[in-house]
Amino acid sequence: MSVSDSRAKVRRPGISVLLAIVSFAALAALLALGTWQVQRLHWKEQLIATIDARISSEPRSLADVQTRLTTTGDVDYWPVTVSGEFRHEGERHFFATHQGQSGYFVYTPLELGNGQFVLVNRGFVPFELKEPETRPEGQVEGPQTITGLARNRLGAKPSLIVPDNDLTKNIFYWKDLDVMAATSGVGDPRDYLPFFIDANDAPNPGGLPVGGVTLIDLPNNHLQYAVTWYGLAGALVAVLGAWLLRQRRTRVADAG
Repeated sequence: MSVSDSRAKVRRPGISVLLAIVSFAALAALLALGTWQVQRLHWKEQLIATIDARISSEPRSLADVQTRLTTTGDVDYWPVTVSGEFRHEGERHFFATHQGQSGYFVYTPLELGNGQFVLVNRGFVPFELKEPETRPEGQVEGPQTITGLARNRLGAKPSLIVPDNDLTKNIFYWKDLDVMAATSGVGDPRDYLPFFIDANDAPNPGGLPVGGVTLIDLPNNHLQYAVTWYGLAGALVAVLGAWLLRQRRTRVADAG
């Protein structure tokens, strides 16, 4: 037997053990990822069911929504009816797209008559109609009753890739409620309720803003992901089994 053959036989057990360790670690990781996606699937299904139940329920009073926020910290998608007067001079503009068109969601302070305010997303206006004077018919005056969906405030910018809000141009890229209230010039920021309201699709005079822009789109691809990870785990088991069988046959052949 040559020296090279002898060295190969010496190295083979160590290499086999290393490959086995790496393979079983990869298998454990794939199974863990598949299980995590199954857990995410259950969580997403429960979340979708919760949202569906909320948006199909009867509108709550503002007091009820405030109580829910105090007790649960979550009022997202609860229908609510609120009355007050819009303070259009405090409009804040959130950069958005609607039905393929670029523009803004118009957030307007609604004065509630008790010293408090709430920011209402009245809906979408095209990019070129950002300024209030370009759509005077929609700047409704006097007492208004608004029905819509309560929306939780954001605690921070949702992602590093989201641009910073441009306060000098009154363009918001993420909904910083405190800053929107503070820069509106209407009322004391401390008097703003700590959530938003998205107005429903009741038409506004002149057709703008276009209400009912709440986007409820929760993709649920976790089952596909789980099948993918478990499928890869199954493929790895098959490959590992074939490799182990080959190793066994090689050892038998070497022994013979």
